[in-house]
Amino acid sequence: MRTPCYVFHADELLSRLETVRRAIPGIPVTYSIKANSFVTGVMGKAADHLEVCSPGELEICRRLRIPPEKIIYSGVMKEPCDIEEAVSIGAGILTSESPAHFRMIRQAAEKLGKKVQVLLRLSSGNQFGMDTEELLSVLERAVGDPWVSVLGFHYYSGTQKKKAGQISHDLENLRAVISLARDRCGYQAGLIEYGPGLAAEYFKPDLQETDMNLLLEAAPLLNAFAEEAPLGLEFGRFLAATCGTYYTSVKDLKTTDGVRYVILDGGIHHVKYYGQMMSIHQPPVHLVEKQDGERLPYCLCGALCTVSDVLVREILLPELQPGDVLAFEKCGAYSVTEASALFLSRDLPAVYLRQEGQLRLVRRPVSTWEINCPDMTESEAERNTGACKRD
Repeated sequence: MRTPCYVFHADELLSRLETVRRAIPGIPVTYSIKANSFVTGVMGKAADHLEVCSPGELEICRRLRIPPEKIIYSGVMKEPCDIEEAVSIGAGILTSESPAHFRMIRQAAEKLGKKVQVLLRLSSGNQFGMDTEELLSVLERAVGDPWVSVLGFHYYSGTQKKKAGQISHDLENLRAVISLARDRCGYQAGLIEYGPGLAAEYFKPDLQETDMNLLLEAAPLLNAFAEEAPLGLEFGRFLAATCGTYYTSVKDLKTTDGVRYVILDGGIHHVKYYGQMMSIHQPPVHLVEKQDGERLPYCLCGALCTVSDVLVREILLPELQPGDVLAFEKCGAYSVTEASALFLSRDLPAVYLRQEGQLRLVRRPVSTWEINCPDMTESEAERNTGACKRD
């Protein structure tokens, strides 16, 4: 394999999903493809639903022939053309983030002659969703609507939750809204789509054990809630984190002021764990096919022209040589799409999918200089706009 590259392990992803299912038996599981769109095809078969949050993600699902009834079309910013596209292909559920969203969904449904199932999103105190009063106001107006059927509520209060008490707090918020909807509107939800945001541990030892302990701590709370209301659970990072490895090669070594610097062909534009400068923590990384010998301290740096491009400030490794390959584990979620990949116009890495012992190339390295280059003509620029015309 040419480095840098990502390898996503489908079998590990499916194993992780089965572990979650065993902990919460009978509760439908949604996979949020923003965590890693390259495993969309795998999860389109294995998960109950896929959450998509943009026209681009919807197009990925369509290209991969994901059954449209499995799609939950979410996202805080929807335009009429985006909604019409989702309704036209038969997306199973759309979320409404605001009264304006609800009106646009209704207009699209009537225009296309298709009744649409909607989840009203409850805010957790940020720009996403509606507060309780706004949500109930929309619900009251929706009762009996011929084109929009409110299936239930959508709620997500953030990622990397490390304590079950945070899950308990979320569920109490949901119970309060369910009760108010019943008392004020006579409404009984058909689905509570909830993203628990369970943390994936990246830096402390016993990574897998830490993840599983949190899942087992949260499971009784989730299972108890599912006895009260029809619960669906949405996972992204927690499912995908363990399924990816990022490979990068040593290109240069030098000692400056007593520090052994390693220059790699990758960097922070390809690897991002969670909300921190990479150099602050030591992620799970090892040297491929070379474990013996005296261990020396190295500072692992990437290919970018910025002092921030430090992957690990200090790590003990066997003596390195140009051409040695380092593997960064737990890169299955977000690194491939969230890292600052356009910086310096370097190529996007190749992507491989490993399943049942077979390694398959699913994306060749992609040049980015054309994306960053302004020398296209006006007609070329017009052809490269989004799926629907926007002002």
